[in-house]
Amino acid sequence: MNQRVVIVTGAASGNGLAIASRQLAAGDFVVAFDLSAQCLAECEAGNWAAHRGAVLAVAGDVSNEADIQRLVDQALSVHGRIDVLINNAGITGSQAATDVHTTSVEEFDRVMAINVRGVFLGCRAVLPHMLGRRAGVILNIASVASFVAFPKRAAYTTSKGAVVQLTRSIAVDYARSGIRCNALCPGMIETPMTQWRLDQPDLRAQVLSRIPQNEIGTPGDVAAAAEFLVSDNARYVNGAALVMDGGLTAA
Repeated sequence: MNQRVVIVTGAASGNGLAIASRQLAAGDFVVAFDLSAQCLAECEAGNWAAHRGAVLAVAGDVSNEADIQRLVDQALSVHGRIDVLINNAGITGSQAATDVHTTSVEEFDRVMAINVRGVFLGCRAVLPHMLGRRAGVILNIASVASFVAFPKRAAYTTSKGAVVQLTRSIAVDYARSGIRCNALCPGMIETPMTQWRLDQPDLRAQVLSRIPQNEIGTPGDVAAAAEFLVSDNARYVNGAALVMDGGLTAA
């Protein structure tokens, strides 16, 4: 089996945990990066216990350049190469991140730092290595908010639109060097980040009323799509933004 080295950010919960777990099950080495060292340790003892020798856990902040460089350096020190980067870490922002005129500059900057700067820093750190090998795959987890504006979520919507454009820019600049870069754009997924809304029956009903498929997606759905996009089966998919939303944006 060809074991690839896959970096996953935001790997200790939600979509990131599902993605990391699926890549481990597929036989890859996973470098799991998350802000919480405690959550990483819990994943190592729990979800990833059967794959202990294939997991390298690194704690840090995706918006911190030194932390991201340390992540890449540790991955290269242990494995000697990086085949795949999956930029999954992201936030919607606090309840103070709403429409433009009421969102503080500090809160807007916080959302952009995690969702855009974090993706940029991850890509920037792995690209020199991938260029040297003339091979590599980058997957950026964006959102349907890249294409449709979520009400009262100006910072989040702006950040996810930027992720798709950054993805396209990387594909255009690096495809001739054997590097692929795509974005995955999930709709409503049942994760800890959305649970507060989905646990309220009236809000859950409102969400479902907008989805033609009449169901909420799962982190497993996201992980399955991610596994395809970083695989050789998607070798001719480059610069794409794959929407998976149960028909939300088609309605």
